[in-house]
Amino acid sequence: MSITRRAALAAPLLAAPFLPARAQSGVTSVVIPYAAGGASDVVGRIVTEGLAQRLGGTFIMDHKPGASTTIAARHVARAQPDGRTLLLATVVTMAMAPLAIREPGYDPVRDFTHMTAVCTTEAWLVANERWGSLEALFAAARQRPGQLSYASWGVGTTAHLPMVELTARAGVEMLHVPFNGAPAALTEVISGRVDCMIVLVAASRGQVEAGRVRVLGAANKERIAAYPDIPTVAEQGFSGFGGGAWYSLHGPRGMQPEQARRITQAAIESFSTPEAIAFMRSRGLAPDEFGTEALVARIPRELEQNRELMSRAGITPGA
Repeated sequence: MSITRRAALAAPLLAAPFLPARAQSGVTSVVIPYAAGGASDVVGRIVTEGLAQRLGGTFIMDHKPGASTTIAARHVARAQPDGRTLLLATVVTMAMAPLAIREPGYDPVRDFTHMTAVCTTEAWLVANERWGSLEALFAAARQRPGQLSYASWGVGTTAHLPMVELTARAGVEMLHVPFNGAPAALTEVISGRVDCMIVLVAASRGQVEAGRVRVLGAANKERIAAYPDIPTVAEQGFSGFGGGAWYSLHGPRGMQPEQARRITQAAIESFSTPEAIAFMRSRGLAPDEFGTEALVARIPRELEQNRELMSRAGITPGA
């Protein structure tokens, strides 16, 4: 069975055949690098229910927040490679925190059995009402270098680094204004004190639909399913831009290949059902590129991309 730590997640979500011949007995912890609540629990619910229904045994969400997700990553990296401890990582865990923290305590490439990416957050670039388009925003930024600004929920975050990339590609200089959390940042954009920001759809849908803030483009590689008429930033002259904050599944280094393969396949199946996709879409998430090979290639590629962006932004490793 699947056990979660929030009553709101108690109802069954996924329907799948039970496979007794390949059952995974006992208890398996899926370590979540954030506190209970939010998108990580949505993703964790799909993982734990889906794996339990496909592999048997008991899967629980084990929240270990802190230190930009590195506490959870270190815990799993040091666990026995017996398939009883898995990590639901994010792009922060695998491609950002190891660059921003001087001694993260793990190597994101070498210290894990990489399984598959499972989903990504849907995000968009929003601006206050005086900006009618991305083109108009950047045209003004070119005329007034350093005078226009963008908000984020922190230095080196998934709201900051994509804007470093985008402004560099647009050839504009804009002031970065970090805040303690997305709500505070979005409030400043709505007020007009800050011009724009990349923000999660789930955190800003109400403000957008109320007309308090304008969407200039989807920040994912593909259009957002619930808002198909909104073009991506990539479609507006920035090919390849976007990707969202992805989630992925890993075990400790040294797992038996057949066991890792079974868990990987069960995870992919869990995130591919119509019920799971609808559940994700309703919460601002979307399926991502599945498969071990794709994930293994992605991690070093995005590490290098983020290393360059952090260097451009003047970010150096902290304690």
